[in-house]
Amino acid sequence: MPLDYDPSPVNPLPPVVWALFFSIFGVECMFALGEAGIIGGPGAIGWRLAAIRDYGFSGEAFDFMLSNGILLGEHLVRFVSYAFVHQGFTSALLSGVILLAMGKLIGEVMGQLAVVVMFFGCAVFGALAFGLLTDEAWMIGAYPAVYGMIGGYTYLIWQHLAGTGLRQLNAFRLIGVLMGIQLLFGILFTVGYGWIADLAGFVFGFAVSPVLVRGGIAHLLEKLRTR
Repeated sequence: MPLDYDPSPVNPLPPVVWALFFSIFGVECMFALGEAGIIGGPGAIGWRLAAIRDYGFSGEAFDFMLSNGILLGEHLVRFVSYAFVHQGFTSALLSGVILLAMGKLIGEVMGQLAVVVMFFGCAVFGALAFGLLTDEAWMIGAYPAVYGMIGGYTYLIWQHLAGTGLRQLNAFRLIGVLMGIQLLFGILFTVGYGWIADLAGFVFGFAVSPVLVRGGIAHLLEKLRTR
């Protein structure tokens, strides 16, 4: 079988991946320009802190809703809005790079709708785990969402290895390396408990992939019928 030849120096990305990337990076560029004094005047220096206060995931607000049995729209939106606010340029850039790499593969194999469901679903699940398992006041950043996409990537590799007869545990090398790095940083520096949300996002991404993959729902229903 002849190999496909793509003369383009840059492989095309699904539009939804670009949309998510520019949403993350656009917000970060606005903060960076404001902090540099290029736009917004003196008040722009506080834009990032104001965004964390208004859009970051609030553990205290989550605990309040949980203890009182109420849902407040202004705080529910934080379950996804926190993913578009980062601590700094480097953090936003790294999460954006992972999004581009994982989003390309997932978008091509599972479809663009799967990218949207996985990104926002993992963000919500990561925030839920963070709120339930930690006492931290704030969480920001797209890492739970992009770790969820790593979970989707891991599922695809896991399935591929199952078809070739190779060890399926090899599919978990990437998440193992990333978690190991976070553990090392946790030992050397005080980095908080954001890794709990990241790991929860990965688990959700891996678990939802059998449904999101093309034909996954039909395959799942067929398996349920045969039992």
